[in-house]
Amino acid sequence: MSDPRPASLIIEPSAGEPAQLFVVLHGESAAPDQVLDLVAAIRQAFPQALIVQPQGPFGAGPARRWIARTNPDAESYVGLVAEAGTALAVEVRALQRDRGLSGEQTALAGFSEGAAVALEAVCADPGLAGRALLFSTRFATLPQAAPMLTTLHLLHGAADRVAPVDQARQVHGHLAELGGDATLDMASNVGHELHDALIRQAIARLQTYLPQRSWEAVMGAPDMRVDEYDADDGASDADAGDNGTLH
Repeated sequence: MSDPRPASLIIEPSAGEPAQLFVVLHGESAAPDQVLDLVAAIRQAFPQALIVQPQGPFGAGPARRWIARTNPDAESYVGLVAEAGTALAVEVRALQRDRGLSGEQTALAGFSEGAAVALEAVCADPGLAGRALLFSTRFATLPQAAPMLTTLHLLHGAADRVAPVDQARQVHGHLAELGGDATLDMASNVGHELHDALIRQAIARLQTYLPQRSWEAVMGAPDMRVDEYDADDGASDADAGDNGTLH
C-alpha cells in the first residue's frame, strides 16, 4: 500500500505572471529535496518561471516512486514507465491550461527514474514540452519515434554505474537516426548523482542551444550538428547566456 500522494511543491515567479513552466521530477525512492540544487539553478536563471515539483504517486513517507511496483522485471518496467509518462503528461497539460502556458514555454527535468518518465511523457504527447532535461537515467526502452517538437538534453556522469553512460550514448544515437533533436553531455569522474557540473551544463543548454526546429525555420535546412563531449567537473564547455528563453 502507498501513502496518499503528497501535494506538489510550487515556486511562483519572482513577480508577475509566469513566462515559463518547469516541471522537475525526483528519482526513485526519493523526495523533491533530491533536486533542490537543480531547482535553485533554474530559479536563478529563469526568475519568471513557475517551477513545479510533483511527488511520485507511489511509496511511503518521503520515499516516493513514479511507477507502481518496486523492482519490476525488465518487461514490466517498460509498461510501468509508459503508464507513468502518460499520467505525467495529463498533469502537465492541466498545469498549462490553468496557468495559460504553452508546450513551447514548458520544460520537463528529471533525475534517474524521473527522467525516464519525462522522456515517456514527451514521446506520448507531442508538443507537451519544448525542452526535456534528462539526468542520469536508465531509459525504459528506445523511443519508436522522436518527439519532434521537443529538444532532449541528456546529461550523464561518465562514471555512473547505476545507469551506465553507454545507454545514454545509444539513446542519443537512436534519436539522431530518427531525426530527433538531442544533445548528450557527460561529466568526467561523476557517478549517479545530480552533480553541479551537469546542472550548470543543463542551464547552459537551455540558454544557448538553438533547437533544430528553430534552426530549420531560420536557415531553411536541418541542423546536422551532433553535440557530444565531456563536461568536466569544474566548468561547462558551453558559455551560458542570460536571455532566459526556453525556445
